[in-house]
Amino acid sequence: MKRYFMDTSTPVARINVVPIIDVALVLVIILMVTAPMIAVSNLDIQLPLAKTRSMEGVDRVHVTLGSNGELAIDDGEVTEQGFRPALAASLAAHDDDILVVVRADARVSYETVEALVKEIRSVGAKRVALGTTQRGGVTQGE
Repeated sequence: MKRYFMDTSTPVARINVVPIIDVALVLVIILMVTAPMIAVSNLDIQLPLAKTRSMEGVDRVHVTLGSNGELAIDDGEVTEQGFRPALAASLAAHDDDILVVVRADARVSYETVEALVKEIRSVGAKRVALGTTQRGGVTQGE
C-alpha cells in the first residue's frame, strides 16, 4: 500500500544575516588597520634611517617638522604660534600616557629637533619618540 504524504512545510522567508555581518566585520578590520596610516600629515619629509623596532598598537600623536620649518600635528598643519595650543588640545584629547612621535626631516638640524622636543615636553607630553625610516624602507613610529 502506498502512502502519500502532503508537504505541509512552508518555505522559510527570512534573510540570512550571517554574510552581511561577515562583510561588516571585514570592513571594520580594514578601517582599524588603515586608520593610523591616514592620520599623518602629508608634509614632504625625508626621515633619517635607523634600525629600530616597530611601535604597532601604541596610541600616539604625530608631530611633523618639515625641512623648511613647517609644523603639523597628526594630519593638520599648524603655525609656530598655534603649535603649543594645538598640541595641548591634542594631548588633552588622549590619555596622560600618550606617545608623541616627532617626525623631523633628515635635513633639519639637531638643535631644531632638540628645541622642538623640549617644547613638546613643556606642553605636558611625558613620552616622546623620534620617527625614523627603517633601513628596509618601512617607516617606524607611524
